[in-house]
Amino acid sequence: MRRAIAVGAGLLMVGAAITGCGGRQDKPAADTGGEVTCEVTGDTRIAIATGNATGVYFSLGNAYAEQISSATDGKVKATAAETGASVQNIQQLVGGAYQVAFSLADTASDAVEGEGGFDGEKQPIQAISRLYPNYTQVVVRSDAGIRSIADMRGKRVSTGSPGSGTEVIANRLIESAGLNPQSDVAAQRLDLTKTVDGMKDGSIDAMFWSGGLPTPGITDLFTTRRDAVTFLDITPQLAKMQEISPVYEEGVIPAATYGAAADAKTIVVPNLLLVRDDIDANLACVLTKTLFDRKSQLEQAVGAAKGIKVETARDTGPVPLNRGAEKALGELAPSQ
Repeated sequence: MRRAIAVGAGLLMVGAAITGCGGRQDKPAADTGGEVTCEVTGDTRIAIATGNATGVYFSLGNAYAEQISSATDGKVKATAAETGASVQNIQQLVGGAYQVAFSLADTASDAVEGEGGFDGEKQPIQAISRLYPNYTQVVVRSDAGIRSIADMRGKRVSTGSPGSGTEVIANRLIESAGLNPQSDVAAQRLDLTKTVDGMKDGSIDAMFWSGGLPTPGITDLFTTRRDAVTFLDITPQLAKMQEISPVYEEGVIPAATYGAAADAKTIVVPNLLLVRDDIDANLACVLTKTLFDRKSQLEQAVGAAKGIKVETARDTGPVPLNRGAEKALGELAPSQ
């Protein structure tokens, strides 16, 4: 009975975070187009769409939510929720279930242009900041005989959660190697936790993951199965990936990140923090300032937050930067 009551109370709290109650301003007011003061009037509740529970989005989103509530003395009460990540986040952000969302830049670019999984419908989103880069972490079992993405033909491959940015990148990489992700590989559309479990027990031969460094789930995999798994160099696909989107760049996963035998070359893509294009600009300003004013606290919670920089925060194109975020960034010192 106590457990049932506790679960019920938890659901009510989550619902309150999204729908509000009792005369509170449950969702951010729409932007009026007036002067941006960076002041929020009235209690406001926001929900943040993150990603898989063992990924960086989830850890950073929870730390960010805590800092938003603290920085505003509770005037803006933020909660973070586990989600399937980028594509789902944008869909539910636009639908009003969330007010802030993490996303990969390539997925966000598809959204504003109505491409990819958005079926020709341009999505009304803006960015409040560019974040840290996401590293495409392709891990294979050492005994699976996979030396390139082309070798994944007929293999059991986790392409990430349905509707996630990981799935978008995984499918594009598989296609760039001349394979059909629906028929040439035995695709397992699993979240990170189930993917790691499958890599451990041998039911999955290879996995894709797009996340910051280090990602807790990947740390777990290399800690427990270090001799049984290895990173795959996917940079031979970079040129074809850049034909799809210029946001893709070459990067390196340092060996020390996961205690691997050597550095691993890979493809990276920036992350963005998104809002609807009609959000109150004053709230967007507060959210952006908090991201940088409380950056040291975020770094303590998540190492990847060190990659969030004022110098690159405006680099969100083709996703427009929210005018409230522009105001906040203009008032911040470059060293933050």
